[in-house]
Amino acid sequence: MELSIQLKSLADKINLLKDKIETEESTKHAFVLPFINILGYDTFNPTEVVPEFTADLGLKKGEKVDYAIIQNDEPILIVECKNWKEKLTVHNSQLFRYFHVTKTRFALLTNGIQYQFFTDLDEKNKMDEKPFFEFDISQLKDSAVNEIAKFHKSSFDVNKILDNASSLKFIKEIRKQIDAEIQNPSPEFVRLFASKIYSGRLTEKVMEEFTELVQKAFGQLIGEKINERLHFALNKEVIIQEKDKIEETEESKIITSEEELDAYRIVVAILRRKLHIQRIVHRDTQSYFGVLLDDNNRKPLCRLHLNGGKKYIGLFNSDKNEIRQPIQTIDDIYLFEKELLETVGLYETE
Repeated sequence: MELSIQLKSLADKINLLKDKIETEESTKHAFVLPFINILGYDTFNPTEVVPEFTADLGLKKGEKVDYAIIQNDEPILIVECKNWKEKLTVHNSQLFRYFHVTKTRFALLTNGIQYQFFTDLDEKNKMDEKPFFEFDISQLKDSAVNEIAKFHKSSFDVNKILDNASSLKFIKEIRKQIDAEIQNPSPEFVRLFASKIYSGRLTEKVMEEFTELVQKAFGQLIGEKINERLHFALNKEVIIQEKDKIEETEESKIITSEEELDAYRIVVAILRRKLHIQRIVHRDTQSYFGVLLDDNNRKPLCRLHLNGGKKYIGLFNSDKNEIRQPIQTIDDIYLFEKELLETVGLYETE
């Protein structure tokens, strides 16, 4: 949850600042380094995050990639940054050249808003041309946050990420294919359904009709699913609102008397010997005036029954059973000082 909040905060910051960011260097400092920090890596520690990371590439010396995140003296993620205004294109990226000469299994191409993670699923030690995971920080989804969390310093595990990378890559491609088929069904896709529900010959005219029908059917199905979710969400909200109304109605029936508050002050005066005043909390109900430890229903200190014909103080034994003791006036509460302090002792030893 904390990671999600941090990423959302960074996204808000980017939205505010991006129009003032003109250069790639500014993009790095304002957008990319904060992201690396969120992943738990200390960008001020050169043994953990190395800027301008250099690796010798054959005859070429001194070529650099923007950042390398280091673990056990080896790079685990190399990062190339672009200006936030630039589109990400991997074909001219230095990441390709660096990937096979370092021991890293992951590379990140980013403009501070869009992030693309690469590995070597297609051919070992050769970076794939397509990312296995990508996201836009300005349109972050919960599923993306879960994947980002795997790159956090506290949970980084090469094998676990690699095991999941293949699934992510194929799921992404499958979703693209499904979306393309929904928008513009291919003959093969239409035939898949038509052959199961149409017994006649699939002529060109029949295929044209079914192409339109398949497209409509998917449109209706998606619309219905969206409406179902909206209906569920609205019903849930209505239930919550009704519950709030009931609670408000019940609370409106509760009138805390001045006598109850005076009695509470007496209880506080007694318990102050063992407890800070902020830990002694009162909660009025329709049937009694309760005094709780730490505002916890499971830790009742006493109950005051003052609104009926007879007055009682409810004390609690070691089994948390209430034992009512009659009192003439609220001053009689002082007679039960020992019992009240013993009740505190029960909770303090839990």
